[in-house]
Amino acid sequence: MNAQSLIAYDIPAVTLLQTGRDAFHMLNDYHLRHLPVVDGLKLVGIISEEDIFNHKLYEPISEYDFSMLRTYAVRETEHVFEIIRVMCDNRLTVVPVVDAQGNYLGLIDQNALLHFMASTGAVNESGTVLVLEMNRRDYSMSTIARIIEEEDVKILSTFVRTNSDPDTLELVLKLNRYDLNRTIASLERHNYHVKETFGDIDYTDGIKERYDSLMAYLNV
Repeated sequence: MNAQSLIAYDIPAVTLLQTGRDAFHMLNDYHLRHLPVVDGLKLVGIISEEDIFNHKLYEPISEYDFSMLRTYAVRETEHVFEIIRVMCDNRLTVVPVVDAQGNYLGLIDQNALLHFMASTGAVNESGTVLVLEMNRRDYSMSTIARIIEEEDVKILSTFVRTNSDPDTLELVLKLNRYDLNRTIASLERHNYHVKETFGDIDYTDGIKERYDSLMAYLNV
C-alpha cells in the first residue's frame, strides 16, 4: 500500500490567506495538532498549535516565518512503512503527500495509519499470538516458518519488535490454531525461546471486540 491510497481528502490544508485563528479552528475540528500549509499547489510547511500561539490569532499565515516551519512530506509512491517512520520520528499527527514535482496532493492522518495497521495484523482472525525472544543472529523467518508449518499450523501475520538489548529481538506471530503445545515444543527443541502466548478463546474474542470497536470508531 502506498501513500496515495491513504490520503484523507476530506481534511483540507491551510492556505496563506487564512489566519492563525482559522488554522486553530481547523485543528480542533479534525482533532489534529498539525496541518500542511500550501501556496497554490506547493507545500510550504507544516503548521502546529505552537506555531499559531507564537503569533497573533488574526495574523495571516503569510506573515509567518516559513523558514521555521517544518516541511516533512512523503512522495505519493512511498510505502506505508516510510510514512509511519516519518510520522513517528517527527512526532507528527499528519504527513503531507506530494508528487514527483513537489505538488501537494493531500495528507495522511493518524487514523488512516491506525486503520491500516489494525486491518493488516490479522486481528480479526481466530488463533493464537506467540512471542519468541531470540538473538538477532538466530533470526531466520524461513526456519521458523518451516518449524511451525511442519506442525500443520499457518502463520497469519508477523512483526519484529526490537528490545532495549540491541543483540536481541522479539518476533510476534499470529497463528491460526489454539492448541499449540506441539508447535511450542518443536520451537523449543530448536532453541527458540517462547516468551509469551495469548491463545485462549476469551482473550481472542476480547481482541476481536476491541478490533470491531476500533473499526467502528475510525469509520465515524
